[in-house]
Amino acid sequence: MPVQTRPVAHSHSGLTCEGLLAFDDSKPGPLPGILVAPTIRGRTPFEEGKAQALAELGYAGLVIDLYGTDTRDADIATYRSLMDGLRADRAELQQRLLKWLETARGLPEIDAGRIAAIGFCFGGLCVLDLARTGANVAGVAAFHGLFDAPGNTGGNRIKAKVLAMHGWDDPLATPDQVLALAKELTVMGADWQIHAYGNTLHAFTNPAANDKSAGTVYDRNADRRSWSALQDFLSELF
Repeated sequence: MPVQTRPVAHSHSGLTCEGLLAFDDSKPGPLPGILVAPTIRGRTPFEEGKAQALAELGYAGLVIDLYGTDTRDADIATYRSLMDGLRADRAELQQRLLKWLETARGLPEIDAGRIAAIGFCFGGLCVLDLARTGANVAGVAAFHGLFDAPGNTGGNRIKAKVLAMHGWDDPLATPDQVLALAKELTVMGADWQIHAYGNTLHAFTNPAANDKSAGTVYDRNADRRSWSALQDFLSELF
C-alpha cells in the first residue's frame, strides 16, 4: 500500500502530544495538509481512518492530539472532563490548535502554504475555533460540530473558508445555534457554507453511533453526502 503512517509528536506547555500523519509516498510532495481534530475521545481508529482516506485522495492527513499521550485509552468520564476543561478555557484550546498548525507547517510531507482542517463533534468546534483565531489556513470543515462561540474572538476576521455539515435534529447544536453561527461567521467576514441534513442526529458519520436517546445515531446517507461535500470543498481550496 502506498499510504504510509508515522507518529508526529510535540510538546506544549509541558504537555506531550502525539498525532498520526498519513500520506501517499507515491505522490510528489509536499502535499496539501489536512489537520483532523478528534471527537471527545481523542485520537482513535475512527480519526486515523479519516486521515488515511484523505491520504488516498492525495492529501497528507494529520490526526491531532489535544489531550496528551498520558490520556490514551482513558475512560469516557476522563475524556469528558478533558473536553469540558478545554471548552471552559477556549484560549488554551486555541493555543493547542495553533501549536498543531505550527507543527504541521514544519513537516516535510506537508506544503506549509496549503493547509486546511476538519473535525468531528468536539473536533468540529475545534476547527471552527481555529478559523475564529484568524489563523492563515485555507479552510475548515466541521462534521456534526458544536457551535457555541468562544467569547474571545469577536473582533477577529476569519481568513479560512468555512464548511459546517450538520444534522438538523442534532440536540447538541439546535437550530437557534445554527443561525447564531451563520450570523457570527458573517460578522467575521467568512466565506461560509452550512449544509443541514434533515431527520439527522449527532455523530452521523460514526458507524458505531446508535443511541437515539442521547441523540447520537449514524446515518449512511448523511455520512456519504458530507464526505462528498468535503471532497468538493477541498478541491476548491487546493
